[in-house]
Amino acid sequence: MQPVTFAPIGVIHSPYKEKFGIPRQPSLVPAARITLELVPPFDQPDAVRGLEAFSHVWIHFVFHETAARGWTPLVRPPRLGGNARVGVFASRSTHRPNPLGLSLVELLGVDTTNGVRLLLGGADLLDGTPVLDIKPYIPFVEARLEARGGFVDGPPPVLRVEWSERARADLAAAADVPTGFAELIEQVLQQDPRPAYQDDPERVYGVRLDRFDVRFRVAGNDVQVLEICG
Repeated sequence: MQPVTFAPIGVIHSPYKEKFGIPRQPSLVPAARITLELVPPFDQPDAVRGLEAFSHVWIHFVFHETAARGWTPLVRPPRLGGNARVGVFASRSTHRPNPLGLSLVELLGVDTTNGVRLLLGGADLLDGTPVLDIKPYIPFVEARLEARGGFVDGPPPVLRVEWSERARADLAAAADVPTGFAELIEQVLQQDPRPAYQDDPERVYGVRLDRFDVRFRVAGNDVQVLEICG
């Protein structure tokens, strides 16, 4: 078969500036606010006419940061502890034969005052992600209560988040903090962004959210926000 080429229709503007820290599935961090900006010639209001009537949309996108690493037939999903292997087509691994992703996100608004921008909630998309297509979510067709979830049946456990005095002071002293930023931090860290094979309670991790570096430590089921730099 001949190769197929696609042109991006838009680009994502997101508080997630690096892969580390992005939730492993959409909707796990509802505080995340992400903008999808359509690019010419697709930035026409007519192209999204009627879209505001839907509460959720499917976003087809490219795993642009990991595409160069290629693919492998077996992957190690985090939900299986990072050791057990399943076939790549039985997973949502970013390392795929074609680096394509699919994300179901909440549509919070459609702005057509200057081009076209979609405000999305609960998205799991890296800043700068190329978007290939947008489709409305249709509940009666796509919400199948009888469906089986395989090894990801059910939501993941969440950690308990505590703030150090320094972290609270850092956030209070920072200028131009995005609305709901503390909630975003908590929801991201609740999902335990660490690799499944890492469990060192003394190690300090850092995750880049918006323009801030959030440093934290995990011990058991507790995560402590240590400081916020930026």
